[in-house]
Amino acid sequence: MEFHEAWERALKETEIIRSRVLSLPTYDDAHVPYLFLSPSTLNYGDTVVRRGKIMVQRPALMLPPNIPQLEGFDLQKNEGETDHSVFSFLLVRGITVPSLKYNNQTHSLDIFEGDVRKAAAYFANQMEREEDVATGLLLGHEDVWQFSVLIFICSQIARNTEVDLKRLMDDFRRREGA
Repeated sequence: MEFHEAWERALKETEIIRSRVLSLPTYDDAHVPYLFLSPSTLNYGDTVVRRGKIMVQRPALMLPPNIPQLEGFDLQKNEGETDHSVFSFLLVRGITVPSLKYNNQTHSLDIFEGDVRKAAAYFANQMEREEDVATGLLLGHEDVWQFSVLIFICSQIARNTEVDLKRLMDDFRRREGA
């Protein structure tokens, strides 16, 4: 299967059952554990359980170093928009995905006796009982698991955008006030 087909299949079949609850760090490397479940191609009715961890170097969406300071422009806002909306609109055009340095480590590959939905319910319940707020749970097809894991980590980075922007703005204000 070529990359384009694998990517399309992963986009179509990846399902994030449980996202990581903890925010990703803005300035430090992140270690993001996950469980990836897929139907077994060898034992029909069973589930392949892939436990792994992705290490992402500085996962925050980072601003370019020369971001302009817009003062005195009196930007007009449409109805329903806030200063945050205008600020976000401008920032999005300068934000890049962080460093593209991802390191996946698969810790174990096991079989769960039961179908994928039963396995997902079992592991989601187990994570809840253990109060595991750091691990993501996702489903997909085994032959495109790599793309599914990338989709998962990118979704976690995107979910963290508001936190990252707040941290960046707070740091800027502290530097300006100091």
